[in-house]
Amino acid sequence: MKFFNIRTYGILINEKREILISDEIYEGKQFTKFPGGGLELGESLPDAIKREFIEECDLEIADIQLLYITDSVVPSAFNDSQVLGVYYQVFTNDELKVPIQTQAFNFDKGSNQSFRWISLQDFSALELTFEMDQEAWKNVSNKIVLQ
Repeated sequence: MKFFNIRTYGILINEKREILISDEIYEGKQFTKFPGGGLELGESLPDAIKREFIEECDLEIADIQLLYITDSVVPSAFNDSQVLGVYYQVFTNDELKVPIQTQAFNFDKGSNQSFRWISLQDFSALELTFEMDQEAWKNVSNKIVLQ
């Protein structure tokens, strides 16, 4: 591993007690994760998660709560880096504007990302593709604040 890749992810729970997840395809690989992405040079972690939600979901984040930071060595699935994951619970006062799908990997034409709501009651770490995200969910699921 030649460099660090700092990733920030947001766990958004709606008033129906559903969690937002993102289905994506990148470099030919399909995966499911929480919305979020990479930290940019000169950017703070809180600014990164807010930017990612604007870019991916067209959603302004009103508040965040740090839930978990990975504490093990995680090799990237895409390059020769070590990934550090930072997970926040995110809160918004706005309605989600992006289309919501009911089936995994149901992309709109020309898109490589789609979103789904899954009931917290039905959600498990196995919904997530990457071991880092699964471990994070196991560590934060009892810390989630319901509105």
